[in-house]
Amino acid sequence: MANLNPYLSFRTESREALEFYHGIFGGELSINVFGEFPDMMQDPSQKDLVMHGQVTTPDGLVLMASDTPDGMPYEKPQGFSVSLSGNTQARTWEVWDQLSAGGTVTMPLDVPPWGGTFGMLIDRFGIPWMLHGDPE
Repeated sequence: MANLNPYLSFRTESREALEFYHGIFGGELSINVFGEFPDMMQDPSQKDLVMHGQVTTPDGLVLMASDTPDGMPYEKPQGFSVSLSGNTQARTWEVWDQLSAGGTVTMPLDVPPWGGTFGMLIDRFGIPWMLHGDPE
């Protein structure tokens, strides 16, 4: 079975972001740093940067991330959103409150014409999110 998972890139904030998302979604947090793979590390001072990390939620959702070492091009994310749907409205509000803390709300969580709840935000790490709670 194929999977389609968001893979987020950061300059140096992957660990903090993954721990933040793990605190919201729960499940298992796995982090590997460049120092664990010396043959892939170009600058020893960056040994603690995240080479690959992921949060696997109890529902089976997987959110992956890595840092971008100096010398590799990096641009802030744009042109996409991480979309989370299928939760109850209560859980959607709970996730919303946590993701929006320190971030920017671009469309308040509210009742859209199609029902349920829907809103958009950019979290404190610059990642755009769309949340949709199922109608009750």
